[in-house]
Amino acid sequence: MSDAISVEYLVLGAGPAGLQAGYYLKQAGRSHLILEAGESAGTFFTRFPRHRQLISINKVHTGWSDPELRLRNDWNSLLSAENEPLFTSYTPRYFPAAEDMVRYLADFAEVHGLHVRYGTRISRISRPDEFEAVDENGTVFRARRLIVATGVSKPYIPDIDGIQHAELYTEVTVDPAEFIDKRVLIIGRGNSAFETADNLIETAAVIHVAGPGSLRLAWQTHFVGHVRAVNNNFLDTYQLKSQNALLDGHVLGIRPDGEDGYLVRVSFSRVAEVVKELRYDRVIAATGFRFDASIFDEDCRPELTIKDRFPAQTAAWESVNVPGLHFAGTITQARDFKRSTSGFIHGFRYGVKALHRILEQRHHGVPWPSHELAPGEVTEITDAVIERVNRTSALWQVFGYLGDAVLLGDAPRYLEEVPVDHLHEAVAAGEFGEVESYLTITLEYGEDHDLVNPFDISAGRTSQEDTSGLDGRYLHPVVRLFRGGDLEAEHHITENLENEWDSERVHRAPLREFLRAQLERPRVSL
Repeated sequence: MSDAISVEYLVLGAGPAGLQAGYYLKQAGRSHLILEAGESAGTFFTRFPRHRQLISINKVHTGWSDPELRLRNDWNSLLSAENEPLFTSYTPRYFPAAEDMVRYLADFAEVHGLHVRYGTRISRISRPDEFEAVDENGTVFRARRLIVATGVSKPYIPDIDGIQHAELYTEVTVDPAEFIDKRVLIIGRGNSAFETADNLIETAAVIHVAGPGSLRLAWQTHFVGHVRAVNNNFLDTYQLKSQNALLDGHVLGIRPDGEDGYLVRVSFSRVAEVVKELRYDRVIAATGFRFDASIFDEDCRPELTIKDRFPAQTAAWESVNVPGLHFAGTITQARDFKRSTSGFIHGFRYGVKALHRILEQRHHGVPWPSHELAPGEVTEITDAVIERVNRTSALWQVFGYLGDAVLLGDAPRYLEEVPVDHLHEAVAAGEFGEVESYLTITLEYGEDHDLVNPFDISAGRTSQEDTSGLDGRYLHPVVRLFRGGDLEAEHHITENLENEWDSERVHRAPLREFLRAQLERPRVSL
C-alpha cells in the first residue's frame, strides 16, 4: 500500500462534529485528514430537516458580552479559541433555516483552513494493521486512529409487518398540496413526525400520529430530542378536537386496501390493547435515523446498541470492541441517551473537545489542562466552583454528563469539562496521577424532574429558608465528593430564577460549610 495516503488521525465526515475534531487536531499539530462524501461541509443539512427549519436555538440578543455565557443560548456555533466565525452573525432568526447552517459550516472550514477532502465517499474500512479506508475510486487512506463523525445517516425502520408500504420521512414530498383531503398516518413520536404533521394541518383531512408509550415533551423532560414547542401545533388540533389525533399504541401491520389506500392495524395502549384496523390514504414513517456500520469489515465492525441504532462506546467514546476507533457527534448520544445533549451540536461540540483532550493525554503525553489551588483553602475551592458554575457553557449545555473536577491532595488541581464517567475510570486507572479523593461539579436537574409538571406551582415548593437545594427540579449545581472511587457526600446548590448562584447566604456559605465538613477531616489531605 505504498500509494496510500497515511495520517495519524482520519476523521470521517465534515459535518459539525468532524469539523470540530479537525479544528482541535490542527491546533495540536497532529497529522490528520477529514474525508467528506459530499462536495461541501455539512451535506446532511442540505436535505434535513425536510421542512428546512432548525430547532436548535439561535439567540442573538442575550444582554451578555461574555462569549462563554453567550454560548449558553447559541446552540449552533462550533468552538474555537478565536471565537469565530459564530453562527449568531449569520441570521437573527431564533429558529434558523437549514441553509444558514450549510453556509456557516463551509465558512468555519475555510476560515480555519481545515484539512478536508471533499467528494470522497468511503466504501470499505478494514484493519489489517492500521485502519484502511478505501473510497469509491479506489484511493486508500491509512491511519493509526479513526474518528467516525458520520452521524446517523440511515433511516431507522421499525419491525412492522408491511412497513415497506410506508413512505419514509427522508423521501416523502413536503408539498402540502399533495395531501389535500387525505387521511394521513404518521408513524413516530419525535420532532420529525410532528414537523411533518404541522406541515399538513392546513391541507390533510385527518392526521394521526402513532407510537408506543406516552408522549414526551421537551419542556418537561429537558431532553431537546423530545417534542419541542415549535413543533407542537398539532397537539392543539388534537385536544381541541379538530379531526387530528395521537394514537398511543403499537402499529402492528400495514396492508394495501385497493389502489389508493391502506388498512393499518393499531394496538391501543389506553384501551387495554384493543386492536383496531383504520384506513388511510397515505402512511409516513418518521421513526428516526441510525448509524450505518455496513462499510466496516467484519473484523473491525463496531458493536451496536440501543436497537442497533448507535455504536456501543466506552466512556472515552471509543468502540467497545475495536480499539482506536472513536466516535464524535450525534452518534455519541449512546452514552447519555435521552438524558443529556450529546446528540446535538450544543452538546457534542464539548464532547469533541473532551475527546481531543483524552486522546492528547493518552497518546501524546499532554496532561488535561488544569490549574492549582492552594492546599487547605476551602474558601478558594468554593470561589472556584462558584465562578465556574456562573459562567460555564459546557456544564450548562451537557448537564449531568460533563463536569469539572477538583483532584484533592497536597496540591489540589481544578480540571474543567471532563466527562464524569471518564473521570471515574481515569482516576481509577491512574491517568491523573495518584488521586485518593476528588470533587465533581455538574449542573443537573433535580431527581425525577421529568415526572413533574414544570408549570405546577405546587411541585417542589420550598421555603425561603431552605438552602439545601435538594428539592430543586430546575437546573442547579451539584458538588459531590468521591473517595476511593465511591460517592461519599453530595451538596446541591439551590436553584435560582436567573441562574446566578452567587448569593453569600443562599449559595456560597452552604457550599463552604459542606466542603469544610468534608475536607477538613484528619484523614483527608488537601
